[in-house]
Amino acid sequence: MVSIDHVAQKILTYFPYVLVLVDMRFEGVKCGKDGSVDNHMEMGKKLLAAGQLADALSHFHAVVDGDPKNYMAYYRRATVFLAMGKSKSALPDLSRVIELKPDFTSARLQRGNLLLKQGKLDEAESDFKKVLKSNPTDKEEKEAQSQLTKSDEIQRLVAQSRRSFDNKDYVTAAAQLDTIIETCIWDVTSREMRAECFIQMGEMGKAISDLKAASKLKSDNTQAFYKLSTIYYNLGDHEMSLNEVRECLKLDPDHKQCYSHYKQVKKLNKQIQAAEEFIQEQRYEDAVSKYEAVMETEPNVHYFLLRAKERICHALTQAQQASRAIPVCSEVLQSSPSNVDVLKDRAEAYLQDEQYEEAVRDYETAAKHSEGDRQIKEGLERAQRLLKQSQKRDYYKILGVKRTAQKKEIIRAYRKLAQQWHPDNFQDPEEKKKAEKKFIDIAQAKEVLTDPEMRTKFDHGEDPMDPESQQGHHHHHFHGGFHGFQGFNPFGSGPFNFKFNFN
Repeated sequence: MVSIDHVAQKILTYFPYVLVLVDMRFEGVKCGKDGSVDNHMEMGKKLLAAGQLADALSHFHAVVDGDPKNYMAYYRRATVFLAMGKSKSALPDLSRVIELKPDFTSARLQRGNLLLKQGKLDEAESDFKKVLKSNPTDKEEKEAQSQLTKSDEIQRLVAQSRRSFDNKDYVTAAAQLDTIIETCIWDVTSREMRAECFIQMGEMGKAISDLKAASKLKSDNTQAFYKLSTIYYNLGDHEMSLNEVRECLKLDPDHKQCYSHYKQVKKLNKQIQAAEEFIQEQRYEDAVSKYEAVMETEPNVHYFLLRAKERICHALTQAQQASRAIPVCSEVLQSSPSNVDVLKDRAEAYLQDEQYEEAVRDYETAAKHSEGDRQIKEGLERAQRLLKQSQKRDYYKILGVKRTAQKKEIIRAYRKLAQQWHPDNFQDPEEKKKAEKKFIDIAQAKEVLTDPEMRTKFDHGEDPMDPESQQGHHHHHFHGGFHGFQGFNPFGSGPFNFKFNFN
């Protein structure tokens, strides 16, 4: 037969918070009135020694059912509950042991320890004092005295923390509550008070941690779930806010605060999801409208306003609505200057609007905040190429068309400008010379932008008409000055009859 001492040692190895497991003086007590109860007791002890807690628990349940006054069965079942981390279930069993056997000091000491962890200081002190007044072993006496001293210290700290809290000295109160909670780890009241301190201090992550613990320690803690939901909401996490408020309504479907908050969060959540779906479907104007609705639904939470504008900036950039996108993106960056996503979107909008220096600046700023981002690197290289290109000849600007212009639009613009700047329209020698140069630029722009291969090169920063840019590669250019246009009519209505001397 495995000794109870071995059981205690084994359980303590794996569950160090189980302070007292078994009173060795009661090891030999018979615990049943018939064989079946005795058998269950023995099996439970063996399974407990083997660490098979769930199976051991079943046998101790059977002993309690068969012999409701068997205090050792309750004690052993409490031991299993504690080993399983179920202190709430262990406490009633320990109380039943003390009711059946008031001089069972191990059970009373164990209950005192659990009550202390729960922050029930008066009840814990009562148990420790009764242990000291009984006939405890040296070990029990030493532990009871130590825990009683600790409880007295906690009582003083509790009073001090309440005064600090009432005086709105939240930093001091939180520090005092830290010490309390180190001992009273299951004290719901202290955790909720510390959470409120953290909220007032603006440390929302710590407040969330305490409230989550409080919601688990107290089974019907609707207020903790409500507070969690509102914190997440004010942080802009609408999905977590919705999860927490639903937990509140599971406990109390008629909870007024939770139900009202639930309707608000659900409406907002639905709008945001719809807006994101529109962006995925490239329905950018619909996404903009939906995010504008988000701002109307929640005008008071800064994060939601900023996030809505951030996504409107993105949608307008994707829709190539640069003139609308840039001011929205800029508004977001005033509040959040290191927002990498918005910096990238505004840089792209600047490129669309041919503001290349501004695009380079935004990409460089984004790169400082997000090193190694491939999209930023590629965007910066593209912006730098286009800036360099714009400082030379920009065929799009020459024809007055956007970089996204189709071939028909390019030819239409070319014909209009060619007619306007045809040298035959000018009599003054200086004006004619200027027109000749302009006419050549217009013709070269048309040639580059209507040829897919040359246009691609130009869009990547090369000038197909510039020998230096081509660096020895095959390229197209006009030879011999303006006489290359002799006999060519851009309007297709017959030859032009003019000759120019470029000497």
